[in-house]
Amino acid sequence: MFKSVVKSLIILTVFSFIIACSKATSSPQYQYKKDPGNGVAAKFAGIEVSQKELYDGIELELYKKELEIFDIKFNRLNALVLEKLMKADPQYKGLSNDQYMNKFIASSVKITENDINDFVKKNKVPADRINPQIKERIRQIIELERKKTAVQSWIASKTKNGGVEVFFKKPLPPSYDVEVGNSPFFGGEKANVTIVEFSDFQCPFCAKSAEIVRSLKKKYGNKIKFVFKQFPLPFHSQAQKAAVASLCANEQSVSQFWKLHDVMFADQGKLSPENIKKSAKEIGLDSSKFDKCLDDNKYAAQVQKDIEQGKAIGVKGTPSFFINGMAFIETQNLEKFTEFIDQELAK
Repeated sequence: MFKSVVKSLIILTVFSFIIACSKATSSPQYQYKKDPGNGVAAKFAGIEVSQKELYDGIELELYKKELEIFDIKFNRLNALVLEKLMKADPQYKGLSNDQYMNKFIASSVKITENDINDFVKKNKVPADRINPQIKERIRQIIELERKKTAVQSWIASKTKNGGVEVFFKKPLPPSYDVEVGNSPFFGGEKANVTIVEFSDFQCPFCAKSAEIVRSLKKKYGNKIKFVFKQFPLPFHSQAQKAAVASLCANEQSVSQFWKLHDVMFADQGKLSPENIKKSAKEIGLDSSKFDKCLDDNKYAAQVQKDIEQGKAIGVKGTPSFFINGMAFIETQNLEKFTEFIDQELAK
């Protein structure tokens, strides 16, 4: 019996090897040639694949990868600029990079107990997690950030006459025709900068971005037009109904939309229909109209339309932002947001 099992295993192994080799030898032969410049990406059996077909739908993914490559090069450039500027200073002689850094660049960086406490408060670190090890880690984080700032200021002072000329390009984000339609918005109706967000009320990253959105509203007011699009993710069981609820609030007034928007993002543990109805009543919505709208799932079709629009322009997750049609991926960085917006406003 044992011999027959072993024999069968050997036969199966040999057969699998033959099949694998057979598949390998029958694979298509890809011949990589010089781009003919006629918009064709590939040809086979008298059929062509155009460059447009190749890139259609993957522009955002490609941009993210190109940006990763750019960041690797840019960070390396920053390190080289810093090192070469330090070594060009006569005072560098006999010092290591770290010694020069601490003596001439970041000598004023001092982290106090108040700095650590402010960090804890700002980042809402639970009190029961604070211990000497966590405090030391926080101190290191603050110190690193302040040293980075000190380095950038020092480089700026050393290169103020001509700046740093860079001979490789930062990739441009893909641009799309993002239809605003009748989606809720705040800001100026005809503002020069339009920001469109595709969001999910149950998404924790969207809740963090909501704080940034409030900062943008405070900073720019009517200089921007901020549009909210629905993109509830299928694995968030309460997101679909919350999306409909927000549009039911918008039916009564756009200001009520933003009130409910803020309430739902503030406590994502209360997104059941019952809790949403309670919240709607508390912010002053007409309960009977709102409850019926939500129970009837009145705006489900509009939610689906937003989802389909998002998918068509490459949205795969939330939050996803588009500034004047251009994809913006630094969704948790207020500084990057304002930098991008300011560039658009200056055009």
